Amino acid sequence: MASRKRQSVVGYAGVYFVEVPKAAGYGTEKIYYIRYRRQGKLIEEKVGGQYRDNMTAAKAASIRGLRMEGKDASNEEKRAAARAAKIAEESRYTFSRLWSLFEEAKNTNRTIKDDRIRFNLHIAPALGTKSIPELTVHDIDRLRAKLEKAGKSPQTVKHVLTLVKRLLNFALCKGYVESIPGSLHITMPTVDNKVTENLTPEQAQKLLNALDEEPDQTLASLVRLALFTGMRRGALLNLQWGDLDFERGFITLRGDVAKKQKTETIPMNEQARTILDGLPRGKSPYVFPGRYDDKPRGNITPMLKRVREKAGLPESFRPLHGLRHSFASWLASSGQVSMYELQKLLTHSSPQMTQRYAHLHDDALRKASGVAATLFSAAKNKVVEQSSQVDAKTVETKIRSKKHQPKRESA
Repeated sequence: MASRKRQSVVGYAGVYFVEVPKAAGYGTEKIYYIRYRRQGKLIEEKVGGQYRDNMTAAKAASIRGLRMEGKDASNEEKRAAARAAKIAEESRYTFSRLWSLFEEAKNTNRTIKDDRIRFNLHIAPALGTKSIPELTVHDIDRLRAKLEKAGKSPQTVKHVLTLVKRLLNFALCKGYVESIPGSLHITMPTVDNKVTENLTPEQAQKLLNALDEEPDQTLASLVRLALFTGMRRGALLNLQWGDLDFERGFITLRGDVAKKQKTETIPMNEQARTILDGLPRGKSPYVFPGRYDDKPRGNITPMLKRVREKAGLPESFRPLHGLRHSFASWLASSGQVSMYELQKLLTHSSPQMTQRYAHLHDDALRKASGVAATLFSAAKNKVVEQSSQVDAKTVETKIRSKKHQPKRESA
């Protein structure tokens, strides 16, 4: 039988034990306690079990000595320190914790999936355990250098660093931190976002031929629609039958899936109408449905790559994004569409976004002006020629008239 009676240990002052049943249920073990005074206060506390903590009377006596000298914290002090550490940890907002809060608050954002990938791949490994007060410019520079060393494009680096800034601003706005360190400057890489991807008429024809050979003609029609409307990828994938007004000839781009979160409409040209009329209609509200009727088509990248290779297009050409650029470039080059009209067709929020196509529009205007100049020169030359002919006839008439006049007799 185990004895709960406290028993002193001979030779070790202030050390005693009680016997309790072993955790395994067979036999007993000693649980050691110590008693000591510290700053005039009498303290009693358990230091461990004979088997579960491999505690002995000698070890207990050694612990007692350290605690009496203040070299080891008492059990109460350790519990208080643990509570303080827990409170500090709960009030410490690491980047991983901030991301969880950010993701929850922004779960309806159109870009949240891309942000999640960027955070998990790039930010979490580098900054996940750091809190904002611990963050330094050196940490940001190391993250940027790591991305550049991995061969990431300036645009990718900019997206990652922008997400870091958004997390910092989110923490400040929500009161998770009192301030952002003033020395924490994030320098963005220079990105040339005015490069346009454009197809020649020959390349466009090869692409259309490759689409005709695709087994999934519904998905092929999505690419054709991109070519003839310039719609963005997200707008195409989320297009619903209710967005199509065949009677009035308009396509609605819903704000809940639009880049600008703003509902807009674009004309349904004849090519687009033919494509949409030829698509099958099922139970799904989506024009390009996914595996389940209530979801749009998901990953179409393999098909886009396959078509690009079959058409012999450059590897750098991004099919849907490039087709949007081609649509805009062809219209601008035609000289028949104003920059304002082009802005509305592309649903750009500002004229500045459409300016990348201005040089094409200007070239078309110069050609038109050149045609006008040619026509004017031709007309001028014709007038001069006619005038010369009239003058020549007048002179000839005068000469003939002079020959037929009677001679005057001299006086």
